[in-house]
Order: sequence, then structure tokens, then C-alpha cells
Amino acid sequence: MVNRKRLFGTSGIRGIPGKDLTLDVLIEISQAIGTYFKEGPALVGYDGRESSPTIAKVASAGLMSVGLDVGESELLPTPALQFYVRKKEYKVGVMITASHNPARYNGVKVSGADGIDVTRDEEKIIEDIFYKKKFNLADWKKIGTSVKETKAVSFYIDGIISLINKDKIQKKNFQVIVDPGNGAQSFAAPDLLEKLNCRPISLNAQVDGTFPGRGAEPTPEVLSILSDTVKINGADMGVAYDGDGDRSLFCDEKGVVHWGDRSAGLLVEYILSKNPGATIVTTVSASKVIDDIVREHKAKIFKTKVGSVDVSNAMIDHNALFGLEENGGCFFAPHIPVRDGAMSTALILEALANSTSTLSEILGDLPKYFQKKTKFECAKELMPQLMEKILGQIDRDVEQIDGLKIWEDDNSWILLRPSGTEPVIRVFAESNQKTKLEKMIDEYAGLVKDALSQHNN
Repeated sequence: MVNRKRLFGTSGIRGIPGKDLTLDVLIEISQAIGTYFKEGPALVGYDGRESSPTIAKVASAGLMSVGLDVGESELLPTPALQFYVRKKEYKVGVMITASHNPARYNGVKVSGADGIDVTRDEEKIIEDIFYKKKFNLADWKKIGTSVKETKAVSFYIDGIISLINKDKIQKKNFQVIVDPGNGAQSFAAPDLLEKLNCRPISLNAQVDGTFPGRGAEPTPEVLSILSDTVKINGADMGVAYDGDGDRSLFCDEKGVVHWGDRSAGLLVEYILSKNPGATIVTTVSASKVIDDIVREHKAKIFKTKVGSVDVSNAMIDHNALFGLEENGGCFFAPHIPVRDGAMSTALILEALANSTSTLSEILGDLPKYFQKKTKFECAKELMPQLMEKILGQIDRDVEQIDGLKIWEDDNSWILLRPSGTEPVIRVFAESNQKTKLEKMIDEYAGLVKDALSQHNN
């Protein structure tokens, strides 16, 4: 069998429009998606990237060419599209987005009638149809039709509010600084906060596909203006979203921006206190703080590969109530078991409304660990042999659920894994001792550098 390139990565299809994602490729991807699902209607939506409206039109045309009717949505966050597909009569969801990737990228995310990303097995079937060009093209008299769909965002916001204690949050009259990063939450998240009486002050809330404010990916390093604005205004918290609005990072009232698995730890604590014995799903890259909280509540936890698809499907398999990723992705099953930055925001506000403590105090009560992350550029085709070379130099036990995870002791670990969305090897490390954390990073970053150097020479 020919060793062909995978279309799907960690989270959907990603590439550069006009290079990897030409119009011909995009229409055939859409035809493969429509051929796999056989029937519609399909809902097509898009984020704020400059190429997104055009790609959405191409995707709609490809789906209609194989006989599916299409609902063409306005610009919206990814979870808004997924929620609308799940709750309405749609059989397929196609979201045009590259999430947190730089502005030159775009991509395609595919979900079924349940609003959840297609499984890894379904991805392979769609890829097989694409490569073999087995498109079920419709007779011209039977091609699909399209209609405009304009209610998805308001329906999504109402859906979030229906699952939280709206009255309790409104009475607190919180002030929240919100930074959508020029992305798809630019109008949805501030509207949600207005309805919750949270007096939002917005930063970077004009949709702009070049992401001029601070880039499409929220990390503590790029959120200094959010931090300063929280402190200057005496706000109760700040929140920042990624390009398509399915992930969120939170800033406490002191201006400290926390990694996603820290704020998710707060939610795990809050949710398990209300739902004893519930099941939690997370990835191998998530903080040990999650394990500690789950163990304290005598609940269950399952670990998956890195990727929202894997978390969503594990939640279904294990009937989990909540899922999370270290990058700020949170999954709340009563809403929809996919990442949703706005749903996470509402849950954080509810937890805060049910406490007499500030956000920094609540987070300060969680188990304490130090974290560090870095990455190294590496061509995708070289990654397998480089990871094999690195593995051969490690003399400790290695978990290989996803990449190479090495435990130095019960509270210290490091993970090396090839990115599924970018040509980089990611390095995650965590320890309850800062000196040990630095030592691990230095040692294993050295292994990666040596392997890359040997190849280049």
C-alpha cells in the first residue's frame, strides 16, 4: 500500500491556503466528507481568517455536488457550530478554521450529527475516499441546495446560560476583562458576559484574520495587556480565547494568567464537589493537579492522547461529565462534549459566584506544581526517526500513550511529542520542585537538540 500523507492531524485538517489547501483539494475534501455521510443537511461555518469565507463557499459547493443540502452560517466560534448541529436537524458540521495556528494557515474540522468531531477511524475513511476519488457525485438535477443560517450564535449563548445559575452570577455584578484575540469569540463572549451582568471590558474584540492584537494562540506570555487591564480596573478576572473560540485561559484579579489545566483544576474541584464520583477525562499532557483532585474526591480519571477528538470520544466511551486539556480546552458533557471557551467562562463564573473567595484564592488552594513548555522545529517526515533516536537514549521507563512521557519521580514528569498541527516537537514538563523542573527541561531539550543536530549533519 502506498504510504500516503494523512489529511487529518490532531484536530482536523490544517494547511496553507493556495499551497496545501488549493481550491481543487478543498472541493475534493468536501466531496469526500459528503460522500462519507451520504445525507445532509450539513452546516458550514467559518472563523475570522481572511481565507475563511472563500473556503466556506468552496466547502458548501463540494457538499452540494454530492447531493447534500447545506446551511451556510455566519462567522461563529467552532463550539457554536457544533452545538447548533447537535441540537438542530443537521447531520454534518463543517467548520473552516485553523484554531490557534498563525494567520497564514486554515483548515477544516468535521463533526457528525452529535456535534462531536469525527473519530480517528472515520477520518481514515474520509481520507480513503479522498485519495481514491470515490466521490458520489450527484446528477445535476439532484445536487444540494443552500440556505442562510443566522441564529446559531444566539442559540449557542442561550444554551450555555440554560446550564448555569444565571441569577447567582448576575447578583455578583462581576467585572470581567475579555480578550477574544481578534477571533471568533469577539462578539459571542462579550454578549454572554453582558447577559450575565458581568460588565465586560473588551480587548482585541474586532474580528481580524491577521490577529494583530496578540496572535491567535493565548499563552501567558502574550497576555500581559490583559493582565495589566485586570489590575488597572480592579476586575474580578480576565479571560482570553484562541482563534476559533473553543479554548480559554483565565487571569485572576491579581493579574496572574494561569495555564489551562490550572483553571480546569478549579472546575474539576467544583464539578466533583457537586457530582461525587463523576468521571473526568484528560490528556497525558495535563497537570498532575488533576490526578490529585480526582483522587481526593475518590472519582475516576481516564487519560488520552493529546487531541480534542480523543478527549471527546473517551468522554462518550466512559460516560464522563467533564474533560480537559492543558491548553485551555474544557469539555462539559451536559452542554456538548467538545471544547468550548465560553462554556468554560460561564462555569468559572458560577464557581466564583458560589464562593466567598477571590479567583486567586481559589486557585491558590489547589495542589501546587511548576510547569514549563518549549518546542523545537522539526519537519514532519523526520519526526518518527527522531523520536526513535531519542527513545533509545532514555534509560528510564517511558509511557508511550502519545509521544514519550518520562516520570522522574511521583511528582515530576516530562513529555516529548510531535505536534499534530505544526512541524514542531513539543516539550511539556512539570514538577513540585522548581530546580528539578529546570534540570529535566535542560536534560531532555539537550536530547532533542542532539538528535536534530545529528540529522542535520
